[in-house]
Amino acid sequence: MKNLKLLAGILVFGSLWGFSECIIGSSINESGLPTGAIMTGFFAITFLVISRMTYRQPGMQLGMGLVAGALRLFNPFVGCHLCSALAIMAEGAIFEIIWYRISLDLKELKPITMQISMGILSSYFVYVGGYIITQIFTPIVSGSGFFIENLISFMPNILSSGLIASLIGAFILPAVLLTRKIDLRLKDRLYYPTTIGISAFCWLFVIGNWFLLS
Repeated sequence: MKNLKLLAGILVFGSLWGFSECIIGSSINESGLPTGAIMTGFFAITFLVISRMTYRQPGMQLGMGLVAGALRLFNPFVGCHLCSALAIMAEGAIFEIIWYRISLDLKELKPITMQISMGILSSYFVYVGGYIITQIFTPIVSGSGFFIENLISFMPNILSSGLIASLIGAFILPAVLLTRKIDLRLKDRLYYPTTIGISAFCWLFVIGNWFLLS
């Protein structure tokens, strides 16, 4: 039963993350703002940290990244589906690495200075790490071929672009941690209908638009 609850949690949080990337991310992209940094610093970090606080289960965020990345492949609004999906999947894995030694009760994050510092570090390295990984694996998966010199020449842009994500994370992580005392858990009789219903809505909405606009 516990494993089923965890799987449902991975599905719902991963679906919400992927939904926000597809729907909200497309709107931000149209406005000309730095979509990737905003989506990572705000939405990705929010969903990743809330899920860690609620379930206290390492490994869950890796699964969320896989679900969100899979949903991103069906996004009909913004180009480069593959590179975005790979970046999202990588972000979940990188978050797991960064938070590996953070205890399940988050006692290390009680000082506000630690919260701000962790928000900066998490957002920066999750975003930059995902960016680098997609630059490596997208050409490999697509068959166009990866050339290390291309990555090296582009590294200054990648590293500097993480600044916006880190600044957002400095505010978002302390704000999310303020909700620690709020009990987000649902009663058993409501848990599965709610999580499955939200997940189904996210997938059906995005895939429905994919069919309509493709």
